[in-house]
Amino acid sequence: MTEPTEREKMLRGELFVSFTPELIAARNRCKYAYTRYNNAGEVPRRRLIELWKEVIEDESPLPPRLEDPIADDELFQNEPWIEPPVKADYGFNVFLGKNVFVNSNCVFIDTMPITVGDRTLFGPNVSLFAGGHPIDPAVRDGMDGPEMGAPITIQEDCWIGGNVTILPGVTIGKGSTVGAGSVVTKDVPPFHVVAGNPARIIRKIETTMKE
Repeated sequence: MTEPTEREKMLRGELFVSFTPELIAARNRCKYAYTRYNNAGEVPRRRLIELWKEVIEDESPLPPRLEDPIADDELFQNEPWIEPPVKADYGFNVFLGKNVFVNSNCVFIDTMPITVGDRTLFGPNVSLFAGGHPIDPAVRDGMDGPEMGAPITIQEDCWIGGNVTILPGVTIGKGSTVGAGSVVTKDVPPFHVVAGNPARIIRKIETTMKE
């Protein structure tokens, strides 16, 4: 039986070494892709979607181009909107739903999957850290030591305020709001407001939306 690669270990949530040729190349590919996205300038919506799909390694085809530029833009009204600049480690572990808005300076440390549900809104400077390092410095061992990760899941219809940090393994329930500047270290139940460092429940949200 062959030994798993460091990428395979990473995707399984095991300890892995990130400074290997394969993973360095994967991060460089993502960096070049998000740099092209960030520097796109004034381009049609179609081109932005193409560039974003390069970041996340999504090879699904776009709909046929329409001659009317406005009508062509409307083909992508349900695609996520990501304000540049944006950064990610690998890109292929970022999954954004329909009508998701990501404000500027978002950082995705996507060692493990980061999944964002439909109609969720991000303020600026949101950081999602699905990767981390061992606490024991003897194990951590700088760039020679292992890393690990845990998925981040943000369900539908959430609002993540500006300057929020979300740590590995966190799930934020449907319809919840995270106050600006919060550090989310544990799961948030659906339809709640949380805030603070670490984030704590402030109140339940009264809504007609069903869980």
